[in-house]
Amino acid sequence: MSNISQLPPNVQERLQRLQQLQNTLQQLLLQKQRVEIEMNESSRALETLEKVDAEAKVFKSVGAVLVERPKDDIVKDLTERMDFLEMRVKVIDKQEVKAKERLDTLQATLQKELGIAG
Repeated sequence: MSNISQLPPNVQERLQRLQQLQNTLQQLLLQKQRVEIEMNESSRALETLEKVDAEAKVFKSVGAVLVERPKDDIVKDLTERMDFLEMRVKVIDKQEVKAKERLDTLQATLQKELGIAG
């Protein structure tokens, strides 16, 4: 049974759903990685700003331009961004857990239907 078209339609459909779930899970992991990278960058920026005098000139990148901004404004913006990113990671984590559960259930069903030992 190496050819998928020889499988019953319901098994073919489950295999397609399995592949879609695997793709979804991979996309979630990539999103999470990007968010975590941004969190690390923001955290490093906040740590650096802690060491800077309140009166020091601080610049924020806006597109291809650097704009001078008060340190407190930039710290506030970064802190709010970190809060948002932390919330986003929590949401992605929940989605990841649900996707893994659905994937595991579907894999177990397919293994039973195909007579494959799990």
